[in-house]
Amino acid sequence: MSISAHHEDRAHIVAALLRDGDRILLCHRSPQRRWYPDVWDLPGGHVEPGELPGAALAREIGEEVGIEIPPPPGPPMREIHGPTYDMQVWLVDTWTGVPVNVAPEEHDAIGWFTADELDGLALAHDGYLAMFTEVLAAR
Repeated sequence: MSISAHHEDRAHIVAALLRDGDRILLCHRSPQRRWYPDVWDLPGGHVEPGELPGAALAREIGEEVGIEIPPPPGPPMREIHGPTYDMQVWLVDTWTGVPVNVAPEEHDAIGWFTADELDGLALAHDGYLAMFTEVLAAR
């Protein structure tokens, strides 16, 4: 399913599910955030007007966790639709650099998690746990 022009009033979000072997990287949204505070989320952000989603993903990942990824070559692995947003999620398992929290105003922590460590985390979306478990089981 593609994001179409009639959704212009909705936020178009891109996110990366960064996988390193049997771990995924999550960012903890600061408790002061207006939207989805105090939960673990995927790194990513808004697509700017006129920006392609893949380019937005590469830009956002650099801005949030300081690594370089190429724009994804294919479609997203998942699309998530919320009340005010449409999000595309790509699986990313190669990058240049070491992920660090370069956006402390957005995230108060980042961390690597195995499948066993995901249960009990406050996640930003109800569908994340199943998606994360599926991706980690496929390794």
